[in-house]
Amino acid sequence: MRFRHPDGSVVHLAYCTNVHPAETLDGVLAQLRDHGEPVRRRLGRDRLGIGLWLARPAARALTDDPGALRGLRAELDRRGLEVVTLNGFPYEGFGAGTVKHRVYRPDWTHPDRLAHTVDLARLLAALLPDDVTEGTISTLPLAWRTPFDSARADTAHHALRTLAERLDTLEELTGRSVRVALEPEPGCVVETIADALAHLAAVAAPRRVGVCVDTCHLATSFEDPAATLADLAAAGVTIPKAQLSAALHAEHPHLPAVRTALAAFAEPRFLHQTRTLTPDGLRGTDDLDEALAGTALPDTAPWRSHFHVPLHARPAPPLTSTLPVLEETLALLVGGAVPRTRHLEVETYTWQTLPPELRPVTRARLHDGIAAELSLARDLLTDLGLKELP
Repeated sequence: MRFRHPDGSVVHLAYCTNVHPAETLDGVLAQLRDHGEPVRRRLGRDRLGIGLWLARPAARALTDDPGALRGLRAELDRRGLEVVTLNGFPYEGFGAGTVKHRVYRPDWTHPDRLAHTVDLARLLAALLPDDVTEGTISTLPLAWRTPFDSARADTAHHALRTLAERLDTLEELTGRSVRVALEPEPGCVVETIADALAHLAAVAAPRRVGVCVDTCHLATSFEDPAATLADLAAAGVTIPKAQLSAALHAEHPHLPAVRTALAAFAEPRFLHQTRTLTPDGLRGTDDLDEALAGTALPDTAPWRSHFHVPLHARPAPPLTSTLPVLEETLALLVGGAVPRTRHLEVETYTWQTLPPELRPVTRARLHDGIAAELSLARDLLTDLGLKELP
């Protein structure tokens, strides 16, 4: 979906296909047929943006076979889908029964991460619509926080500088500019915007490497949207893309009914880092069940958990979501005289790990849910003065 900002520029809205696990090229093609096109039709649009996730095996198949890449581009066109951004965070195995810490491997200290991201950039340059000259890729925030020392930091920074050089070369060869964005996430080396600023200062490649603002992660870490975006602007750090997502919020975690409700969201597939803001600063656990198990996390102030809940369907009381943080952040990103980012991606990948009574039991219900999320995002954008384009 495309929108005209009052300044005349185009802002793109997509949904991320990591909600449809697929590791192979055949699986990706099936996603377009079985999910992407039906969601587009529900929205009544001739064109729908998707934030494509290409696992390493699928990406390798495309880089090894130019014909396959042309076939993917033709299939996107045939189904009324377009790609301006890739989710380069998960490397592979995102559809496994247990993902947890696996999603952070390989990290930016390993050469495989650089090689994969360069491949994604080359593929994106070929997949961009004919009238679009810039693509974006979100990537993991360097690494999980342990083990990580100054030597590993130096290795990761060097890899990102090498990436920036290769992206410069790619633009010279193709005329397409690709930018990469570190996605701060709780528990990682880069958990907050302040962490991102520190590491990006060492990378020193502002034209190519910036920050992906994920509004679930921002809220989970209790970061103030206005302050953090002001810090990015002051440092000259760009926001190549933003992910529109909402975290799980518990206002009164000391109450037994609240803990019971939270326990329904503790599941074995993904990490659900949980945080609370105390007078002494941010406190947290690496998973929701750990927070619920005892006294690891103070319960005298609200808890937020890294569980991407559907944007349009807040959890039933006594829980809620951090949708207000998304709304505030989005207004700051695109509600001003000039958009701070032009690539927006709805990223709710947790539909099938919701409590059983909330899960879509059919493919059609999943499509309805994704379309409802995009409709909510569309309404927020038009309320901010953007005009939806055909």
